[in-house]
Formats: sequence, C-alpha cells, structure tokens
Amino acid sequence: MTNYTKLPAVLLLADGTVFQGKAAGKIGTTTGEICFNTGMTGYQEIFTDPSYFGQIMVTTNSHIGNYGIQKEEIESESIKISGLVCKNYNIVYSRKQATESIQDYFEHDNLVAISDIDTRALVSHIRDKGAMNAIISSEITDIEELKRRLAEVPSMDGLELSSKVSTKEPYVFGDPNAALKVAALDLGIKKNILRSFESRGVYVKVFPAKTSFAEMEKFNPDGYFISNGPGDPAVMPYAVETLNDILAVNKPMFGICLGHQLLAEANGIGTMKMFNGHRGLNHPVKNIIKNHCEVTSQNHGFGVNEDDVRNSDKVEITHINLNDKSIEGIRVKGKKAFSVQYHPESSPGPHDSRYLFDDFVSLMKGEISW
Repeated sequence: MTNYTKLPAVLLLADGTVFQGKAAGKIGTTTGEICFNTGMTGYQEIFTDPSYFGQIMVTTNSHIGNYGIQKEEIESESIKISGLVCKNYNIVYSRKQATESIQDYFEHDNLVAISDIDTRALVSHIRDKGAMNAIISSEITDIEELKRRLAEVPSMDGLELSSKVSTKEPYVFGDPNAALKVAALDLGIKKNILRSFESRGVYVKVFPAKTSFAEMEKFNPDGYFISNGPGDPAVMPYAVETLNDILAVNKPMFGICLGHQLLAEANGIGTMKMFNGHRGLNHPVKNIIKNHCEVTSQNHGFGVNEDDVRNSDKVEITHINLNDKSIEGIRVKGKKAFSVQYHPESSPGPHDSRYLFDDFVSLMKGEISW
C-alpha cells in the first residue's frame, strides 16, 4: 500500500465558504460543480459514472473506502468525478475480494480529494444555497489564489460534456446471435446498462455521441437506446436531431436520464438546471400508468420543464417523483418511445425499476403497444 500522510487541504465554494480538511488521493488542485450523493454504498460505481463528469462529489455516508476497490465494480474505464469530499477516508479495507485501497486507486487515476470534512454541514449549506462550483487543493493554501482560479471555472449550465466522455469508436456488447439488436447512443453510458440488455438476450452496438441516425440504422437494430450522460441537454442539438430522426421512423426507443431530457427536447419540451439535483439510491417514484411506487437510483442535475410537459399534446406523463413532484417519466403519443429520469439499471441501488428493460424488450418484440 502507498505511504499516506494526511497533509492539510482546503475546499472553497463559489460563494466564499471555506472548509479545512485533510488531503486524500493525489496531491494537487481540482475544480468542478459540487454535488452530493445520499447513497449508503456503491462509492466505486459513483466514482466511475460518466454522468458525474465535471463534478466534485460529496458523499454523505460517513465512511468511504472501507470495503476497498474491486476491479469489476466499475461503470466506465476510469474515474469520472473531478474530486471527492468525504468525512472518514478509510485506507484499510475489510473485503477479501478487494484488489487495492482507495488511496492507491485515486493515485493511479490522479483524483484529488479532501477528507475530515463535516459533510453534514456542507450538504446542508449546498441544499440551502444550491449547486455551485468549488475547488479542492492540497497544494495551495492561499484562499485568494484559490478564489482567482475558481472564478475561471465555467458554469455547468450551458456546458456540452457528453461528447467528451462518449466512446470514440463504435463497439459491441453481448451475444451476436441474440434475437434482438439495439443501437445505443453513448452520451456517457454505464456498463450495467449494457449488462442489463445482455441478460435479456439483446445484442448492443454502442455508437459515439455525435453519430447520425443514418449511420446507426446501418446496424439494422430492433430498437434504439439513448443513454445517460453529463452536461446540459439544451446545448445538444446534434442529439436532438438524431432522436427526431428515430421518432420519424417510429422504431422502439428508450431513454434514461439525459436520454429522457433529450426525448423531451425532441418534442418541444424545455429542460432546466435544477437548484439541487437528485443523487442517491432512495428516491421514491410513482408509475402513474401501473399505479405502483418504486424506490429508484438517481443522478441528475437537470430536469424537464413540468409546465411544458403538462401542456404538451405530444407526450404523456408516466412517472412522478414523490418527493418534489418533478416529472420522472414520459412516453410519446402515437410513437414507440419512452424515457425515465432515473436509473433502472440501478448500479448501485434497488432493483425496483428493472422492469423497464423488460418493457423495452416487449416493445421491440411487438408484445405491447401504446
């Protein structure tokens, strides 16, 4: 295990609030939009979720690193968060299956973090003040210099980030002899989404974010999947154009998270930056079509405009968040297209919503229609 010394570190928020802590991970400086996740487990999956690209993560669970790092528990090939803020940073881990400590993992992937922070006070502050940029440094202690650097960081509102995390070349996943084929537009896709398709007998070809519908159609898929991802959906006209082309041919289409927001944009429904996003494993959602509730895994800082959805004659609401009544699911009238704001592949998280993959398979097979 790498020798680890707890050097002083600083967390500065854009509103001037300063937290003093201890260095964790790589010694250095990092910036991003600060957000928090309320999940009690699954920290490695959170670190590697491409939807978190450009964000500094605050974990509300008091212990991080206590069960180590396991190579198979990743959602992409590298850490995607910009930085980590936690309370107790555990170098020593208890799980026999783990292959390395969190400190070794962070040093390998060049992640700057800060520990020994009062995360309850920090989360309460963010909840009251809203999302904002932040900077972590274990090499700079001059607050004025940190303020100068932080002022240069762009707002997440208006940033197009999906093309930065998307695959550069198409690739396939699953059994080539599977009965069904899906073309997936990779805006920041998670590995467990692909595993969820594979386990249902679906062969997936994953395409870069800016791939045209014509190029994806050459795969002759039975359906299209629009993935999760980071950034502002309002500045992604290339993806909206692709979705409109799919809607025009009326093949089955399923969107998750950013894919949900883009399906809304493709139907004239606006999206907006949330005061604080939804990030955690315990968000209650009601399926108003089936009249049942599910506990969901969520990670998003943007949402669809509720008034636009309710006034639209193109879509109908399928799911509602029971905490704040935000729109969590829609389907397009007269089309084979639907989407949800949350993560039914739930890695980490409860499995209540995995039926949505079954619904998509049934839609491709022609077993259900709307």
